Amino acid sequence: MSVLMVEDKTDFNNLKETLQLTDGNLASHLRALEEAGYLQVEKQFVGRKPNTTYQATDAGREAFKAHLDALERLILDNRQNE
Repeated sequence: MSVLMVEDKTDFNNLKETLQLTDGNLASHLRALEEAGYLQVEKQFVGRKPNTTYQATDAGREAFKAHLDALERLILDNRQNE
């Protein structure tokens, strides 16, 4: 999701290279995010090659922001307890 927060759309190969994941591992994560409603998936052919692009949905963006907020609270709480 972090990649999709800074890029409007990206394709499978770019995600794979950026995140350094295997095809199967990335596909599993993307499927879970799509099923949760966090990704919009578009499949098309470019020439004769299949091309799948991914874009964060509004729900995905909100969930990611909530996740970051929770992490920030966790860090701040931990620092206050030091």
